[in-house]
Amino acid sequence: MRFKFHSEPIQDAWLDAYGHLNEAYYLVPFSNATWLLQDHFGIGVPYFKETGCAIYTVETHMRYLAEVRAPATVDIETLIIGADEKRIWFAHEMLCDGTLRATAEFMVLHYDTREGRTSPMPDDVVAALKDATLPEPPEWAGRSLGLKKK
Repeated sequence: MRFKFHSEPIQDAWLDAYGHLNEAYYLVPFSNATWLLQDHFGIGVPYFKETGCAIYTVETHMRYLAEVRAPATVDIETLIIGADEKRIWFAHEMLCDGTLRATAEFMVLHYDTREGRTSPMPDDVVAALKDATLPEPPEWAGRSLGLKKK
């Protein structure tokens, strides 16, 4: 399942000296989409205020595929790749004018800030995440970086 939670215009302050989106600012629209993902599954800010539990990112992998130049609006599509009681593995795809420009893959933990440790998410949230999980991850997901040894 693909979710279309977020679209956002590129801000001039996000541009680098070459006139395109600076690498650091690719993460901003992805992060904004993550907040909407949390809201969609009922684990956003109101949930945090009630329970003290939050989603903490422990790993991110970004791919820069094509430049983004202003003026532009980026559309973010969200994919749930996997979930269990304490973790969510998801990805965002950034499109501009219908062209895939970047991807970002995340592993997040459900963290109880009052207890100072990970904790299980509510069963209904886990069930909804599992229902939304893709049958197969995208071909680019789960890769690692490295140099081949000679």
